[in-house]
Amino acid sequence: MSETKKPPYTAEEIRDLRSEHLNLRERDFARTLGISEAEFIAAYVGENVRRIKTDFSIIFPGLQSVGEVMALTRNESAVHEKIGVFEKFINGKRASLMLGENIDLRMFGLVWAHGYAVEKTDGESIRRSLQFFDANGDAVFKVHTRPQTDLDAWNAVVDALAVEDQSPGLQMNSEKTDSEPRTSASPEVSSALKERWEGLTDPHQFHGMLKDLDLHRLSAFEAVGKQWAWQLDKNAAVSLLRIAAGDDLPIMCFVGNKGCIQIHSGPVTNIMEKGPWINVLDPSFHLHLRMDHIADVWAVRKPADIEHVTSVEAYDKDGNLIIQFFGVRKEGKAERQDWRELVEKLPQISAPSLLGAAE
Repeated sequence: MSETKKPPYTAEEIRDLRSEHLNLRERDFARTLGISEAEFIAAYVGENVRRIKTDFSIIFPGLQSVGEVMALTRNESAVHEKIGVFEKFINGKRASLMLGENIDLRMFGLVWAHGYAVEKTDGESIRRSLQFFDANGDAVFKVHTRPQTDLDAWNAVVDALAVEDQSPGLQMNSEKTDSEPRTSASPEVSSALKERWEGLTDPHQFHGMLKDLDLHRLSAFEAVGKQWAWQLDKNAAVSLLRIAAGDDLPIMCFVGNKGCIQIHSGPVTNIMEKGPWINVLDPSFHLHLRMDHIADVWAVRKPADIEHVTSVEAYDKDGNLIIQFFGVRKEGKAERQDWRELVEKLPQISAPSLLGAAE
């Protein structure tokens, strides 16, 4: 790869460099080049890529007609893949929902900035996908065709989404934002936090509480006390998956980024470790989690309409949420006792890695 040329690259330069480094995965190639994944994909507009809108009112009603697909949501440390059909779409101003037996999403449309319909030749077959990115060019959500996908309906969705400008290349105007800053809670804020936390009636109120108190999630966990949050061993996610698989215990697994959260609800069966990855390889659910990226794991209780709900949450070294696990719980029902027992027997860390100690 060229040692003198640096971004920005023209679309032609990106394609030429790619032809010399076909051994690299696309994301890894883009990172090596110092460009975003969206910039890489955009270099092929007019060839095997079409630029498309990020309009939810076209995307998701259209996808309801195409049959079985694979939905993919990821962040830097986890990849969450669900195979199924798009079922019930609810479009909202700030957040939209896709509800269904297999594909369960929470989407935040203001974050979706760039979209592409991609076709790649793979031997005698063609792999098709819709790929969406944020203003930084980072992947937000992707959906891939399957052998059972209705390709006529798929092509109709792509045609409805296609924009007039089909020239190659993407000019990035946005600078990456830093991770959410972390500060320890003052005694006054800690006192207010405990009072507010105990007064929650719905776990969905949690984010608003942190926003009101201007607290990072990890700072809140450290301050609220072990009645509500306690730190676990970094390998707790592996233990959790293996125990859940062995006990046939249905769980909820959330992986997300700023633009999309994808949820699996149900059992996990085939757990496999390979290198730094722990993987779930089940028929309709695939999870790939980078264990070496996990810096902190917490068990967290939040008051709910009935008693409380318990989560296990993993974070990277910058305090970014990687993955969350919950027990499957039906609305109006108490949390499963076997899920609570699983969480309570995960290996704990006696003293949290407080913010000041890490600096």
